[in-house]
Amino acid sequence: MATLDAEAQKRFDLIKENLAEVLNPEIIEKILAEGRHPKIYWGTATTGRPHCGYFVPAIKIAQYLAAGCEMTVLLADIHGFLDNLKAPIELVQHRAEYYRHVITAILEAVGVPTAKLRFVLGSSYQKSPEYIMDVYKLCSVVSEHDAKKAGAEVVKQTDNAPLSGLLYPILQVLDEQYLDVDIQFGGQDQRKLFTAAKEWLPRLGYKERAHLLNCMVPGLHGGKMSSSDPDSKIDLLDPPEVVQKKIKKAVAVPGAAGVEENGLLAFVQHVLLPAATLLHGKAEFIVERERDGLEPLIYTSIDQMNEDYKNDVLTPQLLKPALTKSLNNLLAPIQTAFQASKEWQEIELKAYPPPAPVKKEKKVKNKGTRYPGGGAPPKDKDAAQPKDTKAAPLPEVKTAELPVRETPN
Repeated sequence: MATLDAEAQKRFDLIKENLAEVLNPEIIEKILAEGRHPKIYWGTATTGRPHCGYFVPAIKIAQYLAAGCEMTVLLADIHGFLDNLKAPIELVQHRAEYYRHVITAILEAVGVPTAKLRFVLGSSYQKSPEYIMDVYKLCSVVSEHDAKKAGAEVVKQTDNAPLSGLLYPILQVLDEQYLDVDIQFGGQDQRKLFTAAKEWLPRLGYKERAHLLNCMVPGLHGGKMSSSDPDSKIDLLDPPEVVQKKIKKAVAVPGAAGVEENGLLAFVQHVLLPAATLLHGKAEFIVERERDGLEPLIYTSIDQMNEDYKNDVLTPQLLKPALTKSLNNLLAPIQTAFQASKEWQEIELKAYPPPAPVKKEKKVKNKGTRYPGGGAPPKDKDAAQPKDTKAAPLPEVKTAELPVRETPN
């Protein structure tokens, strides 16, 4: 393990802050001890619309940049197509461009310069002969079982899944080599894939990388924040009143039982407190209590908040409006940037075209028929139905005129 001086240790602490786990930390320590800049990449499949959950990795990316790291964001368009066709191939490149605008706007909203930020489109190198040949090579030394296991938490699992789901982890592992990085960053749900990368890359003669695992932050209803569930997420372009409404409906059990799986507290910990540090030089989250005639609660750490929440000093009724105000302040510059960019607005329409309106078929009212026997009106113009709404009287039939049927002897 390398010995770090005070400055290098400060950089390493910022890199590790709020992470769930670091795999092969000695790789990072060695780079920092030598005074070099660690090269990190984070990949995102360009599928659904980015929501406020993207603040979680974006804040870490901002911290990596602040720690002097060279940061690459992989806009994984081919991955989005491979993952059970989550994104149609016709839309993935438009969505990749939309993601580029969003991630840049988030970083600028927390005051982080993006000069050392590099965006790479997956299809710009994943179709090269060298890369494809390495895909074939890795496929020859990785079993179906191991490929499925590596992507179990990342790739959508279905019965009789397409073969593309097995290629997904193969590509992600090779991306570490082809993006020329020291470290890959991702969520805890990618741990199996990261451990596979440590094992698979040396089989092709490539070096092992370090991996940074981010915490999985719960959504507004306690589960994972998902693009497919509009109630579990807040869109980056949601107006203030919509943000307020969604946070007001968020699940937040009061007291000690409500600390775990609390999406509101987790958002403060992983987004709002570090964002305040990046913007103002210190972590601070303010909860107003004017309505109760009390001084505001000022938090500089999540431990203080959790303790007050357990003891009912900080209640859901106090937390929700405070979080709403802080989040709307964070979203304001992003929405201003969107409104000022015609290019971004045009890309949004191409990436996420509004659904075509469904034409309602006009139902023909069954008015019945005025004719005996319930049949259709006669086609003969002369025999057309009279305009009188009353049905025509039935003709009088005399029984004597009916033919007599003879019965056999």
